[in-house]
Amino acid sequence: MAAPYDALLVMSYGGPEGMDDVMPFLENVLRGRNVPRERMLEVSHHYELFGGVSPLNDQNRALIAALRAELAAHGPDLPVYWGNRNWSPYLADTLRQMQADGVKHALAFVTSAYSSYSGCRQYLEDFERARAEVGEGAPVIDKLRMFYNHPGFIEPGVEHLQQAQASLDGDAAGTPVVFTAHSVPLAMTRSSRYVAQLEETCRLIAEGAGLDAWTLVYQSRSGGPHQPWLEPDILDHMRALHAQGIRALVVMPVGFISDHMEVLYDLDTEAQALADELGMTLIRAATVGTHPQFISMIRELILERMEPGREKRALGTHGPSHDVCAVDCCLSGMPARGG
Repeated sequence: MAAPYDALLVMSYGGPEGMDDVMPFLENVLRGRNVPRERMLEVSHHYELFGGVSPLNDQNRALIAALRAELAAHGPDLPVYWGNRNWSPYLADTLRQMQADGVKHALAFVTSAYSSYSGCRQYLEDFERARAEVGEGAPVIDKLRMFYNHPGFIEPGVEHLQQAQASLDGDAAGTPVVFTAHSVPLAMTRSSRYVAQLEETCRLIAEGAGLDAWTLVYQSRSGGPHQPWLEPDILDHMRALHAQGIRALVVMPVGFISDHMEVLYDLDTEAQALADELGMTLIRAATVGTHPQFISMIRELILERMEPGREKRALGTHGPSHDVCAVDCCLSGMPARGG
């Protein structure tokens, strides 16, 4: 029998809504981590460029509005809630509202396409911590599967890459395509398929766009220099391309589903400034955002869980991701935090 799901929870990272929120938000994010105050202040300046407002919030509101419209038009009839890890609406507050509304068993869509500690298991920990905070009667939360190779994620990516290539002046076929994703500590990759899944997404999008060659690089590193993280960094890769005589590139932030701060600052601001300095043309492809196929995909993922035996679509050779995570997958690989 299918579980009697009675709501959908959209779970995300959260972000500040004004300059007064920035430092408290960063303190939430970095609590228990050995991150120098200077680094926190440096990141706060990124938000200053955008008035202290994270674009992620409005992007999540748009995603939720599109989901509500999709479910209203095609079913299933589920209310949609929103909870965050690091800022309002905080997950525990959302669970309290769900409980007050009579929700017993909800599905959760997490705004991350890939398996990793921060993109998967940490959200599972968030659910259990928030349920414990709410106490007896807190809704049970089941997370939807990863969608890195779902047609509803890949096909919009192909479309957006081709649009970016079409905007180039000159020979698009000879212009390097560089996919980017958030860097994570190497220790965090040892118990997850983060890199393999990213590489599969890149391969599928490149294949759909008719590309033979592409490169996966990383961005948004936040750890200390003594700790090994995934490389190469996008800025180092751009310098290497320039040294090879390359004067244009297409960058696609395949590791992100919307144009939030890591895209707007790390790529549209920082990488673009380097491109200008080097005399390079940088074309940035759009993220999936609220593309209709992506919204329809989320509905598919819901129906998979509500209707056992329903086909689970996936492209490539990896097959559909699992519904329930093993106890030893996507571990942080990092020392326990204090405080």
